[in-house]
Amino acid sequence: MENNTNFYFYFYSLAVIIIFTHLLKILVKTEQSKRQTNNNLPPSPPSLPIIGHLHLLKEPIHRTLQSLSSKYGKVLLLRCGSRKLLLISSASAAEECFTKNDVVFANRPHTLAGKIFHYNYSTVSVAPYGDHWRNLRRVMTLELFSSSRLAAFSSVREGEVKLLLEQIKQICEQGMTTIDLKSKFVEISFNVMTMMLVGKRFYGEYVEDVEEAKRIRDVIRRGVELSGAFDVGNFLPMLQWMDVLGAERKMVGVMAEMDKFLQGLIEERRRIMRRDQVKTTVVDNMLALQETEPETFTDDIIKGIVLVLLVAGTDTSSATMEWAMSLLLNHPDAMKRVKDEIDTTVREHGRPLDEHELPKLNYLRNVINETHRLYPSVPLLVPHESSEDCIVGGFHVPRGTILLVNAWAIHRDPEVWEDPKKFVPERFEAWSDEGCGLIPFGAGRRGCPGAGLGSRVVGLTLGALIQSFEWKRIGEEEVDMAEG
Repeated sequence: MENNTNFYFYFYSLAVIIIFTHLLKILVKTEQSKRQTNNNLPPSPPSLPIIGHLHLLKEPIHRTLQSLSSKYGKVLLLRCGSRKLLLISSASAAEECFTKNDVVFANRPHTLAGKIFHYNYSTVSVAPYGDHWRNLRRVMTLELFSSSRLAAFSSVREGEVKLLLEQIKQICEQGMTTIDLKSKFVEISFNVMTMMLVGKRFYGEYVEDVEEAKRIRDVIRRGVELSGAFDVGNFLPMLQWMDVLGAERKMVGVMAEMDKFLQGLIEERRRIMRRDQVKTTVVDNMLALQETEPETFTDDIIKGIVLVLLVAGTDTSSATMEWAMSLLLNHPDAMKRVKDEIDTTVREHGRPLDEHELPKLNYLRNVINETHRLYPSVPLLVPHESSEDCIVGGFHVPRGTILLVNAWAIHRDPEVWEDPKKFVPERFEAWSDEGCGLIPFGAGRRGCPGAGLGSRVVGLTLGALIQSFEWKRIGEEEVDMAEG
């Protein structure tokens, strides 16, 4: 017993010494950087030793960062532990980052979640800028996001929307008048993506294996929560190295389950292709590419593509639909105008809206744009990292600085938008899609390639729901629009 006590004492003493030494190095570097006043660094709020500005990052972070920008400037330098963050809350500065300095900021910062959940930084979301990333982007564009591919899968999206309408109709026929749209938006977004990827549904009445679907939905939910959570270990490496908070253990466990599920999907499509000799899904096309380029299209690369599409392609669409419908319920005049526009466009009585009619629905598109502006599904764009020194807004930005663009703040900037807090879809009637005043999908070469697909899913689902049913709030109170 005494030997064990001594072992633990020496172990913790060594840990304390290592941590103290590491923190001392950070403190020395901080003091040195403060003396380098000739670099013309961006302004920065007062900071604390060791942790820098970490103590200022409170939820909701996008609102907290907007407050800091309002006080200290729209181009700020924050120090979070051992990392520097360039916070941008200006449309002009964001444009400078994504045009003049686009290549400089084309990298992603390394994080624990990026390593574990993205197959060691090999997915299109977090891969370093280079040949591998360019190849992934090319394949995803050709196999899913090109005009021809989007058109080829339009029947899948229209089929899922029709199933959703039928489900709601059945609920109404049973005498129920209250619909949980939040869950419906999640279901249709996920089913549209999985039907395109692997030809299977994981929500609703037409699920093949109910227990498997429940298990997979739970794994993905836990994965999203862990990868999206703020991990202080990314800024204080010693905490990550010692896994003090247990984040790595949790991520590894969830990713093992996720990988098993994704590998199962690939093996299933591989068996079906061998049996039927027909390619009908996105994964089928990638498995065909694997036969000719096995070193490029490994199973891990294919799983990484599927994982990114399942997470990024479903969460954003469902969140946008939820915000948009909430805004329309709070503004019934706008809801009526959308319905009238659809009724005028779809002249055949009883026929549901088709995807090819969406370009004609200008006001619906304005409503979606205004939703993106007020409530972007990713308020802080996916971080970038500078690969070399550069100049932004007249300030020197050192190599290795993380770029954080506050889209939420830019979308509500009174210097860019008139009455920025008001829901005014009409503002987009004469709007020119130039610059970075509206950037819900990011910008530059690492902007979201799935914007076109997302717009189709959101537009078709919202349009069909408004066309087919009369929607009102449950009570007199407006829908609560606070972030949650």
